[in-house]
Amino acid sequence: MKRFHIFVSGRVQGVFFRANAVNVAKTLGIKGWVRNRKDGRVEIVAEGEDEKLKEFIKWVKKGPILAKVTKVEIKEETPAGEFKEFERRETV
Repeated sequence: MKRFHIFVSGRVQGVFFRANAVNVAKTLGIKGWVRNRKDGRVEIVAEGEDEKLKEFIKWVKKGPILAKVTKVEIKEETPAGEFKEFERRETV
């Protein structure tokens, strides 16, 4: 089990990035959340199996068809096992 805190920059808001991230994460069995930030980035906390997280991060680096990802910052954190599912949260 691993946990990553991810910040995604580029054209990532208003292009269904969060909705698609929820679908991809749920398909892969990843738990956590995704939200827009007022600075224009998308923020993600994701927990799951190493191989599934690698697949998810590969998707994050590309995003949905309308997105243009220019930068992805990934920080590994200690897994907490606090999430029951992957959800969309409000903008901060």
